Amino acid sequence: MVDARTKVFAVIGSPVEHSLSPEMHNASFESLGLNCIYVAHRVERHELGDAIAGFKALKYGGVNVTLPHKCDVMAYMSSLSREARLTGAVNTIVFTEAGTEGHNTDGRGALLALQEAGVSVDGARVLVLGAGGAARAICVALALAGARVKVLARKPEKAMEVAELVRRAGGQGKAGELVQERIREEVESCDIVINATPVGMHPEPEKTLLTKEQLGSKPVVMDIVYNPRQTRLLKEAELAGCRTVDGVGMLVHQGAEAQRLWLGVEPDVRAMRRAVLRALEGE
Repeated sequence: MVDARTKVFAVIGSPVEHSLSPEMHNASFESLGLNCIYVAHRVERHELGDAIAGFKALKYGGVNVTLPHKCDVMAYMSSLSREARLTGAVNTIVFTEAGTEGHNTDGRGALLALQEAGVSVDGARVLVLGAGGAARAICVALALAGARVKVLARKPEKAMEVAELVRRAGGQGKAGELVQERIREEVESCDIVINATPVGMHPEPEKTLLTKEQLGSKPVVMDIVYNPRQTRLLKEAELAGCRTVDGVGMLVHQGAEAQRLWLGVEPDVRAMRRAVLRALEGE
């Protein structure tokens, strides 16, 4: 029951109406008996500074940040965690007496999802498709975990920026242009492929960056897109005989990490996963 003591949390983005974060976080709050509620707010880029100041003034418990604000929101942070600083992107905000702390739980969420699937990244050759905020976080986390990372993006200069982040984190980072003519060759030399782009996301689930013919070396294939749960990429990977990891695990684990930061509690990860799966099945 919502009352005058209810602590409010939120996710901001544009668009944000598709987000499953409210269902996921509220399921954990309810399971743990916490007097908390989680909502979604559509915030445009020009409103970002006012929104952050407003959340702090209204004593929100914490805020998640999704596309397209993960990099821009850094300008409004008082301090940054190591992961956020290395990544250059923030997806979780913690409000304190001292100001606003920017964190990034995306990378940790991706590693936990891979670990949950029995995939080790230490020493692995990982090909990451994309160079946005999520890709940056994942690549930094991979570097810190001992993986060798190559980043491919439509704009090679963006891929080079991410590869430099990997090197700053103490890892081995390479970069290249994401072009269909050379992608099979890139896949042949890797152990894990991670799609860190929105390609294949609802409402365009028929799109994919890789087909079964391009996955001949049978790497582990992870897609951070969670809606639909089985993306076209994952279908192609299964046809090629690859082990697959869907985007639900990363969504759930990055959210659980955020709750640990906000509340110092151990979230109900099972309840969070069940809520996400119910929401996906209902669409």
